[in-house]
Amino acid sequence: MHIRDASILLGALEGGELNRSVSHELSTVLRELHTMSTEDVKKTFKGEVDLKIILSAENGAVTISSEIKSKTPKRPRARTFYWITEEGTLSTEHPNQHDIFKGPRDTAARTAEPAV
Repeated sequence: MHIRDASILLGALEGGELNRSVSHELSTVLRELHTMSTEDVKKTFKGEVDLKIILSAENGAVTISSEIKSKTPKRPRARTFYWITEEGTLSTEHPNQHDIFKGPRDTAARTAEPAV
């Protein structure tokens, strides 16, 4: 049998396993791209499936091996906002605002000038 068509060769390599593996990687990347593109419809997401075929010839014969690599975009991580205090710690409350839910503040320690 003479193989003249690349699609026949790809189907025959590794007893058909290469074709199954490439198909699986392609499907995995497409599912991830579909999920990401439906979660954020205003962005374009790109993925890759690379198939490398390595040919080693010796004495009129060839040995064929392969490598498959795939790449999907990194999923964005959630962001969390905090205030930085003067002491170098993090706070969920603005340092110049007071919590209105804690009730009135103690005024006994305050000294105020009498109203005239």
